[in-house]
Amino acid sequence: MNTLEEAINLIETNKISTTEVADVLGKTGQIEGVHALNQGLFRAGEVKLIYAINNSNWHVHRQLAESNDIKDKILFIYNVNCDRAVFGDLVSKYIMLYKRAKAIVINGKLRDAHRLIKEKYPIWLNDVSPIGCVNQPNGPDIDPKLLQELKEKYDGAIMVCDDSGVVMIPKDKIDDKIISKLQFIELQEDIWFYCVDTLKMSTFDTVCQKKYLTEDIVDKKIMSQLTELQKNI
Repeated sequence: MNTLEEAINLIETNKISTTEVADVLGKTGQIEGVHALNQGLFRAGEVKLIYAINNSNWHVHRQLAESNDIKDKILFIYNVNCDRAVFGDLVSKYIMLYKRAKAIVINGKLRDAHRLIKEKYPIWLNDVSPIGCVNQPNGPDIDPKLLQELKEKYDGAIMVCDDSGVVMIPKDKIDDKIISKLQFIELQEDIWFYCVDTLKMSTFDTVCQKKYLTEDIVDKKIMSQLTELQKNI
């Protein structure tokens, strides 16, 4: 298992939330404006990028037809100059059922919301609209330099998606240190909830004062694990 697979497995197994991942990244990483269409879903996975441009979904259809590496990945459709819904139920079904993506993330709009909600597809998006894109080329294609920059930024990164939105771990952050940081924040969260729920400490004493670090109130074995993880971050 490589580091990317290890990170995804850790996030999925522990359902590490977007909030926690953003904290690991120094409170960064959010895909701005994107929210969950359907509540209660959680997905984490490697990113595969495609694009839509100029209120046309022609290139979306083409890229989906040509791509054989979407399975078990989070498909990110990057919107360039589209203010209409890029696609709807038919394409979403094709992506999820036949291309076997883990989730769909789009910084734009989709349509057929009633169907997408009924099917409970794992979709994160900006908005919904009944007005769709045209299905033929509409103006110039994407600048190859921009496309290369987008692929370098997104392909192979990790996206985590839940009710709070979407957070991305960049490729250059996927290393042994990110594994330790994720493990650390999970253990720290467990300690915080123990302090508040079981010991009835205030959130001020727990989160701000961190009294568990200086007072003998948490199991020593757990505190030893926390200290060891902190050394690696």
